[in-house]
Amino acid sequence: MTSSSAGFVAGLTVVALAGVGFLAYQASASVPADLGAAQPSGTPSAATAKTSPRNPADLPAASGKGKRVVYSLGKGQVWLVGGDNKVRRTFKVTPGDLDPAPDTYAVTSRSNSVTGTDGTPIEHVVRFTSVDGVTVGFSAAVGDPKAPARNVRTGGIRESRADGDALWRFATIGERVVVIR
Repeated sequence: MTSSSAGFVAGLTVVALAGVGFLAYQASASVPADLGAAQPSGTPSAATAKTSPRNPADLPAASGKGKRVVYSLGKGQVWLVGGDNKVRRTFKVTPGDLDPAPDTYAVTSRSNSVTGTDGTPIEHVVRFTSVDGVTVGFSAAVGDPKAPARNVRTGGIRESRADGDALWRFATIGERVVVIR
């Protein structure tokens, strides 16, 4: 190789390294400050939480802002979301026969302990709408649920007793309930 060719290759190498260095600097400047922060054991990083479709804490994007209860019809899941838009609790539920339309509702009534339309004793009932004359709301079965009669339509969205207690404390009269697909 001649000295002019070697100088040309060296010049190209310097320019290429400078370009890579500049791009690396830009990439590092756009990384969130807490991305590299140590996470408590068992806590997913922000990157993991956003990319892991199996993480139940992943709040669906189209669920609104502010304090609310979010209910996903498709996932059979509820999120209790604080005023700061952070998930306070999330849990699986079992829907009744009638699903509310995706929309934003408000808690209209609550009952500490009643008998459901299917004859099952339930507690911590949080109602927010009705479908075809049947009240729809969240509740927890007390004891073994009874098999509903075939002609009875239910609007009860059942949760565990612990989750029902959390929802009862969180969702008072007027609290928003956002139903999504």
